[in-house]
Amino acid sequence: MRIALAAAAALAFAACSSQQAIETLAKCERELGNADAQLAQARASQAASEQKVAALEEQIKASREQAATRVAAAPAAPAPVDEPVRAEPTGRGQASTRARPEPREPAMGGTLRVGLSLPGQREERWIKDKLVMLGEAKKRGVDLRVQVTDNDAVKQIAQCESLIAQGIKVLILAPHDGATAAVIIEKAARAGVKVISYDRLVVDSPLDYYYLSFDGVKVGELQGEFLTRKVPKGTYVVLAGSPTDNNAKLFRQGAMRYIQPLAERGDAKVIMDQFVKDWSPAEAQKLCEQALTMADNKIDAVLAPNDGTAGGCLQALAAQGLAGKVPITGQDADLAAAIRINQGTQSMTVFKDTRMLGRKAVEMAVDLAHGRAIDTHGRTIFNNKRQVPAVLLAPYVVTKQNLDELLIQSGYLNREAVYRK
Repeated sequence: MRIALAAAAALAFAACSSQQAIETLAKCERELGNADAQLAQARASQAASEQKVAALEEQIKASREQAATRVAAAPAAPAPVDEPVRAEPTGRGQASTRARPEPREPAMGGTLRVGLSLPGQREERWIKDKLVMLGEAKKRGVDLRVQVTDNDAVKQIAQCESLIAQGIKVLILAPHDGATAAVIIEKAARAGVKVISYDRLVVDSPLDYYYLSFDGVKVGELQGEFLTRKVPKGTYVVLAGSPTDNNAKLFRQGAMRYIQPLAERGDAKVIMDQFVKDWSPAEAQKLCEQALTMADNKIDAVLAPNDGTAGGCLQALAAQGLAGKVPITGQDADLAAAIRINQGTQSMTVFKDTRMLGRKAVEMAVDLAHGRAIDTHGRTIFNNKRQVPAVLLAPYVVTKQNLDELLIQSGYLNREAVYRK
């Protein structure tokens, strides 16, 4: 730039008067000063930029070094999901089979995420269970994610896979089909998810999980004892719940402890002994209609495994003018059953306070997620493969005499709803 300005000055001297040349030279000097200032400013700006680049490079280098340190200190990654299952010692003298964990999405924000899989949403008791667990989870700050399978075992597997992928720590599983649900236990174990088999036992699984329910054999004993006291001699219809539900077998086992001795003595004649598919009231009604036809309406006692099937049987009995004349059992303390007990058509129900069961399930889920021991009082239940640690709550008989005390005063049912006209 200086060379260009000097050349311009020389030309000015050659072409103009001395006065004009002097003025031109002064102007050139001023422009030269401005150019020097701009050049200095540009160099200063470039130096500042170079300093910033150097600082950023130092930060990147430090970050890479820190990341490398964290990776070196981190635990080894889990084995691939297709590796075979291996047996590990439990510390109790037995081998426990555990599946290797699968990768899954972690829970965000530090909130404990728990999955709940229910078999249906039409039965009153499952609706109540869900509401109780949602309320308890909210109190404890638990993110409870609910799926309902609508009595579809394949759908339940897919829904549980989805829950596991959402990063749950514990799965509360009420299986539609206890045997098929063993697949769910395996998938959960591979992902490191603890499982609570809720009110229905998952069978045929060698893996670790807990069972939470009421004492199923005791429920059946309460039904059988009540019925045999009412009808020590006569013709019996014996119905059990769904053949895919292990609880149905437990209820029947307990009831037959009282009915079978009467049958062996010839005091009781069992003209029908059938399981009821999916606990369906309509199926129970059909079976009871068949039994009435077989016995020419001469039936003295009906063992109905729950309130839904009791309602179906009562439809069949009512059609023959026998509702309220034939003792019939139930279970679950549904509102409809309480109304029938008050009206004298259903003889009893077994009260299993599902509020206690639901709250206990969430409590156990929180304990399992935090590695705390579950107190089972040494109780277990056999699942065809192993003894499963079991938490079993107590059931109670409800009749017209104690309905108020057990169902209304406890707040389980509403007085106006039960005693409606």
